[in-house]
Amino acid sequence: MKKPVIVVLTGAGISAESGLRTFRDTDGLWEGFDVEDVATPRAWLSNQPMVQEFYNQRRRDVAAATPNLAHKLLAALEKDFRVRIVTQNIDDLHERAGSTNVLHLHGQIFKMRSDKQPHDDKFAQEIREDIPPGLKAEDGGLMRPHIVWFEEMVPTIMEAQTIMQTADIFILVGTSLVVYPAAGLVDFVPRDAPKYIIDKVIPEVGHYEHIIPIAKPATAGMTELSELLLKKN
Repeated sequence: MKKPVIVVLTGAGISAESGLRTFRDTDGLWEGFDVEDVATPRAWLSNQPMVQEFYNQRRRDVAAATPNLAHKLLAALEKDFRVRIVTQNIDDLHERAGSTNVLHLHGQIFKMRSDKQPHDDKFAQEIREDIPPGLKAEDGGLMRPHIVWFEEMVPTIMEAQTIMQTADIFILVGTSLVVYPAAGLVDFVPRDAPKYIIDKVIPEVGHYEHIIPIAKPATAGMTELSELLLKKN
């Protein structure tokens, strides 16, 4: 008998308990910066050193962070379920917690690529240290963070839509469902699949069926849900 498929969509809320902040928590500011100044192609063109240093600091923050209980509980579900995670987060905390099937919608902080290349993992290189300002790529471009910025296309969105369609059980953890196209992914989850929503503030999910809200932070919510799923299974 095949294990049920759990599809998980995670956002900033799951990493917040590991100490990683995002613009969502600060009225449009990300660590004191307006997102338009550090997270758009326009920002890169107008002030590359500032953008580079901003992401260098994010890389340091992620390197210093550790997976929290919510990350670990999702990884542990792989013992009893086929778990597929789609994350909006650029950190690697899911992987470090032990999850083996993770799709990053918005890129990965520990990768870089030439700004002449499209957002494709095959063009990306691992980077654990700072990216020096003005670092040249072999094609003559400048090395930039392998991040999908605002105003850029999300290249993995169709793959994510396909993953959503495979869900026997859907879990949403720590996302406000306000950033598109990621917010529209719930539309692709099978209508009859139970949909567990974990967040301190439950987002608007009015037209979806079989919603089970868990109005708690990620770690507390995943503790409750993990026990429930294992009992049901």
